[in-house]
Amino acid sequence: MQVTIHNAKTNLSKLIEAAKAGEEVVIAKGKTPVARIVAITQNRFTIGLLKDKVTGDGPDFFEPMSEDELALWEGAE
Repeated sequence: MQVTIHNAKTNLSKLIEAAKAGEEVVIAKGKTPVARIVAITQNRFTIGLLKDKVTGDGPDFFEPMSEDELALWEGAE
């Protein structure tokens, strides 16, 4: 869709919604196109992004340490 500058000022919110919906919005001065309203893509955080991509067992932080490891953590040598 092509609109004049005056029309763009009056209907900016509607034009932004149209651009977000994928419609091409061009602003013209008279009949000459001078600008385009383009939606910016929104990156969304996805839970489980790496699900089924990471393989193998990771460390189990809830398993008790051996006596030797515990002694090292507590500063014994």
